[in-house]
Amino acid sequence: MQPIPDGLVVLTHWGLMRARGADAVKFLQGQLTNDIATLGADRARLAGFCSAKGRLQASFVVWQFAPDDLLLACHASVLPATLKRLSMFVLRAQCKLSDAGSEWRLLGAVGATARHWTADLPVWGQRAAAGGSTVRLPDVDGLPRALLAQPLAESLPSAPDFALDAWRLLEVRSAIPVIEAATVDQFVPQMLNYEVVGGVDFQKGCYPGQEVVARSQYRGTIKRRMFLFAVDEAGHAGQEVFHSADPAQPAGMVVNAALQAGAPGSSVVLVEVKLAALEGGSLHLGHAGGPTLRQLELPYPLPGEAALLA
Repeated sequence: MQPIPDGLVVLTHWGLMRARGADAVKFLQGQLTNDIATLGADRARLAGFCSAKGRLQASFVVWQFAPDDLLLACHASVLPATLKRLSMFVLRAQCKLSDAGSEWRLLGAVGATARHWTADLPVWGQRAAAGGSTVRLPDVDGLPRALLAQPLAESLPSAPDFALDAWRLLEVRSAIPVIEAATVDQFVPQMLNYEVVGGVDFQKGCYPGQEVVARSQYRGTIKRRMFLFAVDEAGHAGQEVFHSADPAQPAGMVVNAALQAGAPGSSVVLVEVKLAALEGGSLHLGHAGGPTLRQLELPYPLPGEAALLA
């Protein structure tokens, strides 16, 4: 019998941004895809930052650490450029944006350790304290997960070590996409199921790209979605995917990838792909003759339950 995974890991592939000031909530409300104005002090939300053309520049887990003080976790590879771009829009708003990495660390908790830190918290619930804050993430295959933001001055909590590769596999299997440097400006949120996992609020006010995102939703023009696959190769974000019937042009792109435990050289990948490419034939990683993608079940249903590969 395999032991139940448990432990804590420093998330070196994530970065942490901080927004402080009397206008911090109002500023983020006008920039991100989700409703920050109603966030409150006891929950976290997914949110995207889009270009004027509705393409995601970054994806965040956002929560309010204290009044007028918010933390935004994103992939480390997009943090510097995103911080610079967001700062351009602050103007006269009383909001200071900063890279919190010199003051804070971000940890991932799994199993009994996560259960300990998230006691009584619902999924996406958040609890802040003087020593940091905790966000409960959706379970993966029944395994509890949590994000812990902790000041660097604090000692690491006592818990078993958890491997970063194992954490990244859970991230991919959760099918909650994370924008990396290789995928900036590639996807409208719905292409990544972002509205399905709670990253878009269609009732809130304007933000960059809002018209494009809303038009994609209400005109029924979503022809691409994100799905979960296994493949006998180490995939990586930004890698193109090709369909057997159309080898000359890519049918999709890898969003996130993680090595598969116990299967050297194989990985689990989140792939944004044309829905038409799922109606028959096969998908291949990297080129038309590359390894075949084997579709796995998503942990949530999609609108209309798009067809699975035959």
